[in-house]
Amino acid sequence: MKLVIDTNILVASLSSKSKYHWIIQALRKGQFELCITSEIYLEYEEVLKQKYNSIVADAFLNSLKELSNVLQIDVFYNWNLIEADTDDNKFADCAIAGNVDFLVTNDKHYNILNAIEFPQVRVISLEKFSKLNNDENLFGVS
Repeated sequence: MKLVIDTNILVASLSSKSKYHWIIQALRKGQFELCITSEIYLEYEEVLKQKYNSIVADAFLNSLKELSNVLQIDVFYNWNLIEADTDDNKFADCAIAGNVDFLVTNDKHYNILNAIEFPQVRVISLEKFSKLNNDENLFGVS
């Protein structure tokens, strides 16, 4: 399974005390592929440094670079599908270029993507993704 994970989901799942930490564990075990672009990486870095600190952010981001299931995606076309927050188009563009199964986010303005037939981006909330994992045991963790 290939995913794009919005920054809010990354933040919600990074702490080992989070009920969503299974996402980070599954990523580290290579149970899914994470698609990122340079722009997404920079946003991850900025937000993680704000929410945690530079040491935590740098350690996590360096570990991302080492994982063979983290795929660097080159986006050659900007679709500009999200008007409510144009900065988030980088996640949609990565999802399209990476041909991912899901873009996982809790931001409501991504819902517009579900109404667009082409290019198709399947957006799923963290709760629905967790339920999918629990129902189908996608990653062997719940």
